[in-house]
Formats: sequence, C-alpha cells, structure tokens
Amino acid sequence: MKLINLEKPSLHVFELLESEVRSYCRSFPTVFTRAKGCTLWDSSGTAYLDFFAGAGALNYGHNNADLKNKLIAYIQNDGVTHSLDMATAAKEQFLEKFQTTILEPRGLSYKIQFPGPTGANSVESALKLARKVTGRSTVIGFTNAFHGMTLGALSVTGNKFKRKGAGVPLHHTVSMPYEGYMSDEVDTIAYLRNYLQDSGSGVSLPAAIIVETIQGEGGINVASAEWLRRLEQLCKEHGILLIVDDVQMGCGRTGTFFSFEEAGIRPDIVCLSKSIGGFGLPMALTLIRPELDIWEPGEHNGTFRGNNLAFITAAEALKYWETTSFAAGIAAKGELLHRQLQEMVAACPILKGKLRGRGLMQGIAFELDGIAEKVCERAFMKGLIMETSGTDSEVAKVMPPLVIEEAELLRGLAILRESMMEIAAEQ
Repeated sequence: MKLINLEKPSLHVFELLESEVRSYCRSFPTVFTRAKGCTLWDSSGTAYLDFFAGAGALNYGHNNADLKNKLIAYIQNDGVTHSLDMATAAKEQFLEKFQTTILEPRGLSYKIQFPGPTGANSVESALKLARKVTGRSTVIGFTNAFHGMTLGALSVTGNKFKRKGAGVPLHHTVSMPYEGYMSDEVDTIAYLRNYLQDSGSGVSLPAAIIVETIQGEGGINVASAEWLRRLEQLCKEHGILLIVDDVQMGCGRTGTFFSFEEAGIRPDIVCLSKSIGGFGLPMALTLIRPELDIWEPGEHNGTFRGNNLAFITAAEALKYWETTSFAAGIAAKGELLHRQLQEMVAACPILKGKLRGRGLMQGIAFELDGIAEKVCERAFMKGLIMETSGTDSEVAKVMPPLVIEEAELLRGLAILRESMMEIAAEQ
C-alpha cells in the first residue's frame, strides 16, 4: 500500500494565527474541506478513512443524510436556534423521544438536565449536585480517569499533565485505583472499601464516586461488569452517589446505548455528551434520579444549555435505537475488530502489543515507548485517521463511526496492519 501524496496543504494560517494549544491538527497535518460517512477529504482531494469519529462525537458518521435533512428543514422553516432553557417544540420532541426510546425500554427513571453543551459541563453539574444533595464535599475518582478540562472535572481526572494545566490546587477529591491498576491480583474494590470503613484512613465519606466504565482517554482500560456491580453496592452501603461518566462510551460506543447496561447497574447520575447530539453539534445531558433533582430554578445555568439544532438531530438519531438491530450490528463489528486486532498483535510480537477494549472502542497498548504514535502517524500517511490514548500515548485507538460498513472497517484495519508491520520491521 503506497503512501498518499506527501505535499499536503499548507497550515501556515493556523501556525500564524491559532494558539499553540491546538492539538489534533498536529497529528493530522492537513486542511480538511469535506466529510461524509466515514471519510474526510482535504483541500488537495485526498481521502482519509476516519477511525477517530470526532473523539466519539460522530457515532452516526459525518453529515448523516437523515439527520442533515431534518436539520436543514428546521432551519429553512425558521425554527428557533437559541432559547436558553425556554420551552421549545424542538426540546419537547427530543425529551419525549429520549423517554420513550431510551429510558422506558430500559426501565430507567431519570430527570434530564441540560447543563451546557459539553461533557465537562455535564460533569461539573453532576459534581455540584452530588455535593448539594449529600452536604459532603469529597468526591472519589479513579487513576487514569479523564472527565474534562474545567476545574471540577480536572479535580477527578488522573492525568498529571492535564491536571497541571489548572494552575491552582485541585481540592476535595481523592483518587483510587481503577480495576487492574495495581495488577490483576489486587482487589481494588476491597482496597476502596477499607479506605471508606477505616476511621484512620484520612479519607472523608465522599458525596459521590465518579467512574468511566471504559477509560477511553486513559488508555482503554475496561472495568468488568462484576467490578462495577460491586462498586454500586459499595456506594449503596455508604450512602454515596454513583456517577457514571458516559460522555465518550455512551450512545452505543460499547454496543449498548449506555455502556453500563451490560453490568446491570443503575447509576444515580449519568453524564452524556459527544454523540448525544447525533450530528456532531454541541449538546450534553445530565441524567438525575428524580428524588435527587433538588436544584433551585437557575441555580445551575448557562447561555447555551439549550441547543435547539442539536435537539432536532438528536431526536432523529434516536431512531437507530428503536429496534435491537443497530446494537446487534455494533456487536458484530466489534467482534470482527477484536479478531483482527488479535491477529495484528500476534503478527508483530516485537512491538509487544496488548489488545484492550470492547465494542467499537478498542485498541492496542504497546509496551515500547513511542510505538503507538509511530503507528498512528504511519497510518495517517496511508489515509487512515487514528489517535493515541493513555497518559503516555501508549495506545493506538480504533474508534470509527458506529455506522461504518464492514468493508470500510476491513479496509482501515488493513492499513493499520500494514503500518504495524512496517514499524515492526524498523525495530
């Protein structure tokens, strides 16, 4: 497989005018102009297969035709664009659709809060509400967790580099070991239980424990269903609220709409964002057990807490979940991905790779420093967009749109395989 045209469009304007904080354009150094389904094109006409999906914000692909047509019709009919949290027909439609399509079939009862347009907004509201409900200030997070870049979200994030960016001490949180963090032999729920029950541990009874069922940005670390059930039970025993951050893993990424469905748990609060808007438009939800919804009107607000354009596409996207066929398709593609990645790991033993993940959130963790970055860079040169994850960028992550066709998935995996083989030959 040949490398694509190396004479890429100039990034001069971005280098001159945009802040040094820019990130992904350094990994994917070209100027993108068009996107459809699972493909992006740059200004030179080069096509790239997308195994990145907007960091999980594009589960239904780029410019999904059904969603786009609904959005265009709404705009052409002068539908309300901005309304703060006023009642609109677009919001009403989404609320009813989410209730009947997602919550009721799963036997879940949540009030829906629109906290602002990002995942970090949802996390911030969840932390604030948990403290208000319990009257306690401490929140427990986990090693390698990532919950966002605002101060509250950073306080329960594990990554030292990102935490340092806060510029101030991050108080009122405690980090505990995630499943497998201290080796497979250490029972981290028992470890946490000891801290909560021992009066000499130095850890105050927390208001909440916040957890990702799969730590996407932290390295695709997967919590088992048993571990999650035991965590839920521990929270119930001590009157601690359980918050599940499903910002990246929700909306079908692991195969079911909520990533915690397989474990059979019922979190007190759930954070959703990224693909909940369906079309890549900013939108976030905080799902709250009804008895916990003790907010005073306006006590937590924001100018963009009601994105009507996203309500339109979000409601349309929920049609994928009206039957079980979409979830079954994700499961089948996830199994195919698992087999293919296993074969790649076995074919390149010198890279010391290890398969991680579930559904269409999988990747290969490399023991050797810098290998994941080299693999993703080589893949991009061949027309495949992938990113790394993990606190040391040690994982090459495969996260395509959920609507990807099997042929597209196999084509991208062939590029990944060739990239790994080439990097292995250079070692």
